[in-house]
Amino acid sequence: MTDALSKLLATRDWLMADGATGTNLFNMGLESGEPPEFWNTDKPDNIRALYRGAVEAGSDIFLTNTFGGNAARLKLHNAQGRVRELNRIGAALGREIADAAGHPVVVAGSVGPTGEIMAPMGALTHELAVEIFHEQAEGLKEGGADVLWVETISAPEEFRAAAEAAQRANMPWCGTMSFDTAGRTMMGVTSSDLAALVEKLPNPPLAFGANCGVGASDLMRTVLGFFAQGSERPVIAKGNAGIPRYQDGAIHYDGTPELMAEYAVLARDAGVRIIGGCCGTMPEHLRAMRAALESRPKGPRPTLEDISAKLGGFSSASDGTGPVCGHDHGTPRRERRRAR
Repeated sequence: MTDALSKLLATRDWLMADGATGTNLFNMGLESGEPPEFWNTDKPDNIRALYRGAVEAGSDIFLTNTFGGNAARLKLHNAQGRVRELNRIGAALGREIADAAGHPVVVAGSVGPTGEIMAPMGALTHELAVEIFHEQAEGLKEGGADVLWVETISAPEEFRAAAEAAQRANMPWCGTMSFDTAGRTMMGVTSSDLAALVEKLPNPPLAFGANCGVGASDLMRTVLGFFAQGSERPVIAKGNAGIPRYQDGAIHYDGTPELMAEYAVLARDAGVRIIGGCCGTMPEHLRAMRAALESRPKGPRPTLEDISAKLGGFSSASDGTGPVCGHDHGTPRRERRRAR
């Protein structure tokens, strides 16, 4: 039996994913430090509105409100015993919205990092990490998620554990890492490292890629790094809506709908199959992205110069995959200064 995401990928050149979860929920009144997953049971109508907002803005895929829904993260709120419940309900609310859409919409069960450091550097063993991810996966499966969506991972060991958990749950999965430190993840993984890693897994993802990070320019540079490895597996790009700025006591992202529309078109032209937004990406950004993807003809794969000209300069001189060669891969000097 073909899964829902594979069916859509087989019939479409690109699919649009959703935008931010946290940013949208903060706008609905979520307090800093409050676990968003509690809203699955406490404020289900808000979560329905979150999902519906993505679908109505044109998303073919949306992520469930379960990013921190693993035992390691919920333990911080004395809720480690609620993993199955919160994930099941988060997915069930999504299933309800997707089934009412009138066209195929994929419910992706969001699985974020444990927040723990894995052995040998930390105390989290592979076996325990698999157990943590598997418990969450089973809750998402019970609620009707179509696919597991492992995201914002930094360590290859954690990525491998999530892959094994998906296999245990007999669920298709996708996986993205966050490249936020000069083109590398916090644990030093580069775009070429991830492209190689996914092909070596016994249970490779349906699609892989990058989410979050610094901004759309850096994310697009990482994406080009995946393609430079010759990967033919579908690639995911979920970039932040610009750069976060602290203003009036809150974090605001400076990416306009117009900028995110440019990013979406560049991602599609690069060969990305699943295009969405991450932090700061609201329904108005998604609408602009969808309109641009549908109305603008496909162009050639963008160069780094194209990316920096349309989305702004890169935050670092290199994408982390090789030595810096005394230039900035096409980023004008004034852009480099601004990016810092």
